[in-house]
Amino acid sequence: MKKSHLLKTTALASVIAATLAGCATTSAPAPQWEEGKTYDLTVLHTNDNHGRFWHDKRGQYGMAARKTLIDQIRAEVEAEGGQLLLLSGGDINTGVPESDLQDAEPDFKGMSRIGYDAMALGNHEFDNPLKVLLKQEEWSNFPFLAANIYKDGNRLFDPYKIFEKGDMRIAVIGLTTEDTAKLGNPEFISDITFTDPKVEARKVIAEIKQTENPDIIIAATHMGHYQNAMSGINAPGDVTLARSLEVGDLDMIIGGHSQEPVCMEGKDDVNEKYKPGMTCTPDQQNGTWIMQAHEWGKYVGRADYEFKNGELKLVSYDLIPVNLKKKIKVDGKKTYVLIEDEIKQDPELKEFLKPYQEKGQDSLQKKVAETDAKLEGDRNVVRFQQTNLGHIIAQAQAERSGADFGVMNSGGVRDSLSEGEITYKDVLTVQPFGNIITTVTMSAPEVIEYLNTVATKPVDSGAYAQFWNISMRVEGGKVHDVKVGGEPIDMSKSYSFSIPSYNAAGGDGYPKINNHPNFVNTGFVDAEVLKEFLESHSPIEAQAYAPKGEMIYR
Repeated sequence: MKKSHLLKTTALASVIAATLAGCATTSAPAPQWEEGKTYDLTVLHTNDNHGRFWHDKRGQYGMAARKTLIDQIRAEVEAEGGQLLLLSGGDINTGVPESDLQDAEPDFKGMSRIGYDAMALGNHEFDNPLKVLLKQEEWSNFPFLAANIYKDGNRLFDPYKIFEKGDMRIAVIGLTTEDTAKLGNPEFISDITFTDPKVEARKVIAEIKQTENPDIIIAATHMGHYQNAMSGINAPGDVTLARSLEVGDLDMIIGGHSQEPVCMEGKDDVNEKYKPGMTCTPDQQNGTWIMQAHEWGKYVGRADYEFKNGELKLVSYDLIPVNLKKKIKVDGKKTYVLIEDEIKQDPELKEFLKPYQEKGQDSLQKKVAETDAKLEGDRNVVRFQQTNLGHIIAQAQAERSGADFGVMNSGGVRDSLSEGEITYKDVLTVQPFGNIITTVTMSAPEVIEYLNTVATKPVDSGAYAQFWNISMRVEGGKVHDVKVGGEPIDMSKSYSFSIPSYNAAGGDGYPKINNHPNFVNTGFVDAEVLKEFLESHSPIEAQAYAPKGEMIYR
């Protein structure tokens, strides 16, 4: 990375030059820093990797290029006598088939080779059985931190880690969103408790001030950044956390979960127009800097601090794009060009990761179907309205299990299927979680009661439901005019419906129905069911699955 790029953020100093009170205590060990001496500290961060250990088809991001960038910054900082800390805001799991099929082994081992110091646990770390997470911890040479995750009354992971960086004593606390209780797979977390991060933060900060006497306290979190604490139906995030503490208690939050570049253009005002390469000013709440580096390793966040006489001062901040590209027209044709200078891939890490990328490629690239138009699964569409892909998934699951109608949470639809050829990899990208299709048979009054909860879930959330073979009107928080198979629901009959195991167990705040006497676990895996449906119905006529006004909201 060129020095000129690193220096471009010095102009930020006039904007974000603010002094944060250090964490002073009277307990041993005594401070080691020298009075009047200035210490340089660089904190690097990423979050929400979601299986992107390999670069994409345009050569963007990927761990090999990330390592080159971090190695260059590390060498620069060390040459200038500074100290460096590399943190992750979590969600390493779930998102790319090559990673998912291998329990994210390349991701965790890649992070170890890059030299991460610690990570917060994300909610997607609980998409798999706990034994998988513990295996991932063994693969990693850095600690998993979580102060607010308990099992049998004990913390599952270390709540914090103390780092000695030169004469600076730095505490890093791990915190995870409470929403993991409904976002994680209920089959795997039924005996795990996710407590209030704000309460745990106050508890741990008081403890480490007394026993560790750190000079700097950082929270690595997976809680989300919500502008001016407006978290909506989500659990409170980083802004609320910072505001809940005493000024000076927490110097910095390295976050994740909301998957955005946290760049502000004013007090409590997110810069919605931020683009890669632009100047980024992180949020500051109650004396705490809040930073997040979007997702997938697209950026490496870099915060350069000066520490002097017990005080920490942010000198500059940057979100460094990792080979991100923009689309331009050249001679009337669209092409992609690098936004900033290319970062070469580290050859050793690339070679290490290559076998993971190649493993299973034959089956992943196999064509399973084709479609004459886009099957819509984009997050900003499928969580707001019924879509053709939402209907296809619900239909595939209902038909495979012999149910009368299908219910599918939109949060389980992770991508769209583009016009043309559909591969097995595409299917796994749409449905990466490996949920089991379940069914339940209920009396009509039970069905209505269930729909009054599920069909009224708000838009802009993964709980928003996609349906097949059922229609209704939703008004005043209740459902009306319910029809199954085009016929008005008969209150004297019973009906069966399909639902992913995640939701049957209470995921996304759905009613827990896996203890219903008529509940059936079919054993069918969601992605396999979708794959078989697409194969048997290919070529797919997208219009045949388009919404036809089955759901009316007033």
